[in-house]
Amino acid sequence: MTSRSRIPLPRSGHARAAVGALAAVGVAAAGLAAERALVRKLKADPTDRYADEVFDEQRYDESFRLEMPDGTDIHVEVVEPTRPTPGNPTVVLVHGFCLDMGTFHFQRKVLAERGEHRIVAYDQPGHGRSGRLETGEYDLTALGRTLREVIDRAAPEGPLVLVGHSMGGMTIMAFAELFPEMFGDRVVGTVLMATSGGLLAETKLVAPALLGRVGAPVLYMVGNVTRYGGTAIDWARRSTTNVAWLLTRRYGFGTRHPSPALVSYVETMNSRTSADTVTRYLRTLATHSRFPALAALAGTPVLVIVGDKDMITPVTHSEEIVRRLPHAGFVKIPDSGHVVMLEHADEVNEALTRFLEEL
Repeated sequence: MTSRSRIPLPRSGHARAAVGALAAVGVAAAGLAAERALVRKLKADPTDRYADEVFDEQRYDESFRLEMPDGTDIHVEVVEPTRPTPGNPTVVLVHGFCLDMGTFHFQRKVLAERGEHRIVAYDQPGHGRSGRLETGEYDLTALGRTLREVIDRAAPEGPLVLVGHSMGGMTIMAFAELFPEMFGDRVVGTVLMATSGGLLAETKLVAPALLGRVGAPVLYMVGNVTRYGGTAIDWARRSTTNVAWLLTRRYGFGTRHPSPALVSYVETMNSRTSADTVTRYLRTLATHSRFPALAALAGTPVLVIVGDKDMITPVTHSEEIVRRLPHAGFVKIPDSGHVVMLEHADEVNEALTRFLEEL
């Protein structure tokens, strides 16, 4: 019989714990290395049509900061038409949760090139270049009032078309709940992209923005936010950027091979939104239920756009909006996820420009 030498196991509890900890670190390091390798491979896509796209650099003719009654200041940009047409509405772009006005990068680019419409874009409170709320939680009703303040300052007269993505669509619904008289008189058209009138507790709305960083540990921190605070959560999020990139790719997009440049752009927007802002929005998003507010849109043209593989606000949410607004146009884009206006910009731009022309 051949004898085999054995490595003696440590006998003390502290020593065994140390070995276990080292083993765990080794497994974690191997996992992180695998994630880095996978992300590098996915990003090295020679067919990426947006590899050379310059994001976050859009032309504007006016930029200003709007101070809200709660103390937050809102970053607003205005693009004037180069070929103004009398009667053409101003297009107001309202972005979604954990994103910023860059969400509409391609729509703004096309509309500015066409030059027929005035464009107003702004960053929602706590997002992008807008200020954060000093105390308390964010509220969709307050976001509806913010939209009204932006309109009163940047487009005080003339017809309007409101374009909202995800939470931006919910903001428009809150606006309609507060100011139904604006529809038909000022608001002559509404575009709702990948959004919902309610039932948000059933969705994965927070997944890529918050949980995508570290998963369950962040969930635990959110449950104990007063103990840990946004700073600790932000640190945890930054520690796993490869996980965030992979989950942004999974939850935000529908195609099997989305543009790595677009995934990185969306992940960058997510990462710029602090965990403190994210947690303060959770309650208002989870309790959002504004189907009755859709009645204000019944007398004006509406366009609903959704990706058929949207995992965050699934197709059924858009179908429920259309059921309540049977006159609405409905565009369901194949192989697209939640950021449909980025992932399938050509199809969304075609639907949006056709909607504006028909007005």
